[in-house]
Amino acid sequence: MSGSSESEAGTFPRLLRIRREKDGATPAMREKAFGIWQTWSLDEFCDEAFFFASGLMHLGMSRGDTLVIIGDNRPRLYASMLAAQSIGGIPVPAYQDSIAKEIEYVVDHAEARFIVAENQEQVDKALEIREQCPRVEKIIYCDPKGLRKYDQDVVIDMRHIVALGRDLLQSDPDRVNIEIDKGLSSDTAVILYTSGTTGRPKGVVLSNENLLVTARNTSAFDKVTADEEVLAYLPMAWVGDNAFSFAMGLVVGFCVNCPENASTVAQDLREIGPTYYFAPPRVFENVLTSVMIRMKDAGSFKRTLFNHFMKVAKKSGARLLDGQKVSVISRLHYQIGELLIYGPIKNSLGLNRVRVAYTAGEAIGPEIFEFYRSLGVNLKQLYGQTEATVFITMQPDGAVRSESVGTPPPGVEIRIEDSGEVLYRSPGVFQKYFKNPEATAETKTGDRWVRTGDAGYFDDEGHLRIIDRAKDVGKLNDDSMFAPKFLENKLKFYPEIQEAVTFGDGRDFVTAFINIDLDAVANWAERNNVAYASYQELAANPKVYDLIQDCVEKVNRSISKDAYLATSQIRRFLVLHKELDPDDGELTRTRKVRRRIVNERYSDLIEALFDGRQRCFVSTEVMFEDGRQGKIEANLEIRDVDVGSLEARAVA
Repeated sequence: MSGSSESEAGTFPRLLRIRREKDGATPAMREKAFGIWQTWSLDEFCDEAFFFASGLMHLGMSRGDTLVIIGDNRPRLYASMLAAQSIGGIPVPAYQDSIAKEIEYVVDHAEARFIVAENQEQVDKALEIREQCPRVEKIIYCDPKGLRKYDQDVVIDMRHIVALGRDLLQSDPDRVNIEIDKGLSSDTAVILYTSGTTGRPKGVVLSNENLLVTARNTSAFDKVTADEEVLAYLPMAWVGDNAFSFAMGLVVGFCVNCPENASTVAQDLREIGPTYYFAPPRVFENVLTSVMIRMKDAGSFKRTLFNHFMKVAKKSGARLLDGQKVSVISRLHYQIGELLIYGPIKNSLGLNRVRVAYTAGEAIGPEIFEFYRSLGVNLKQLYGQTEATVFITMQPDGAVRSESVGTPPPGVEIRIEDSGEVLYRSPGVFQKYFKNPEATAETKTGDRWVRTGDAGYFDDEGHLRIIDRAKDVGKLNDDSMFAPKFLENKLKFYPEIQEAVTFGDGRDFVTAFINIDLDAVANWAERNNVAYASYQELAANPKVYDLIQDCVEKVNRSISKDAYLATSQIRRFLVLHKELDPDDGELTRTRKVRRRIVNERYSDLIEALFDGRQRCFVSTEVMFEDGRQGKIEANLEIRDVDVGSLEARAVA
């Protein structure tokens, strides 16, 4: 056991068993509780995992059994993943904000006998679905608050199982080690369910080898070391967290920090000051919105200073970051901006120590991307998917482009089919979709090439450019290209716009649904003495429509300069009376638009956008936070937008 090297460890439990021999006292995880950061050494983390594994064996969990895990990022929940792997079980993280019906699907489809639930909220969901999921034998909780009177034969405290497992190991020290030694690199390490953008979520089966090889390759690509600090705040059910927090943390040995709760992430980010950071585009969009709100609330002098130095940053920031030549005067000007503007902004966002940051999950708007790089944040785009164990392309330092997603990292091959669809092959290629051989055969070829469903091409520099989802890219009736995601990202650059959905395939022109950003628009309303009592009332206000129309027209002016997309300027729009919501099925849990659901639910509104109506009545079923269902009704205004630049271009 001690003679093995880390590179030879074919499974996560074996890797941790080797690492703790020399690094046992080093910090492996931190958790913020009651405002204080608590550190878990590698020894403590391994003990928790292996004791829990021993206890799970006593409960009857055996090789091949699945363990569903529901909760926020917590060291004990990560330890439960390692515990399941140690005895040949399979962890299945579920999205913690899922409603009971969504949890039911994962638990039933994964055939889980055991559930680990973080707290009372998650235990209640598990109990609610137990009748529909008769295989479930035990529900194990981490936080005992509020659970004293629950049926202790079914609902069990994790601490009791850990203590039991520790006692069993004292009398039989090798009971877990024997199971660890049986593990193979080809064994399933985790099942991660897709977001279900186009239908039912699929269970993506990833092996130990998928995660371990990918973690080693990508760590080498960006020179990630054990000295990094990482904040694990994204859902454990998302492949990004499994790769960046769980896999890379255990392989490289850096400390993974878990925030106190969702509401403290911003504060915890500032306290930790991560050096390696990962966030989906929506996080960067929301942060940019908060910066813009603060600037609009600032005095005229500060606003003038901000606007001036942001122009300086746009001119020189990214070039300095990429090591390009910049004049002495421009460099000095930028350094003054760093002292007065950029540094304080990065410090307030917790990004002042970031050495490398990645964004992935969906395309990020080029304006948003360039904003962060101009501040000196080494933000790079990553193209990937769950089926690839995240990584398909990455951007090398010095070759970062806003319009492309980089080149294949070590071990990854890419080819573009005649249809424009991107295919890849890599050590991270998933094993199969759980209990879905038909979908596996549709996605994965016999020689391990995987169809992404995305349309793209390689540019002159050899960088991959993704146009959109292949099925979403369409054509207007004049045969010009319609790429909805590109337009939507343009719109979401503006802090007043939270979400956008565009329509145009098979139509004469392009239209859009807009969701306002409540924080940004409420702040604007306060400054402009606009009274409102609800989101719906604010969204319908004519002055808010004017505000959004100005954003749409700015996007149109930008698009008019693009030879390929000039015809995709937005001619009509409406502001939706409600936010698109995962609980209503309109967004996935990773906040991607479910276009089919939106098209079906709002078909009358879509037709009204194209048939010239100025108003349209809508009645929408919604689910409230307490689980009740109801309806929201509204008579929505539809606005026409100036596209004069398009006509001028056509004449020219």
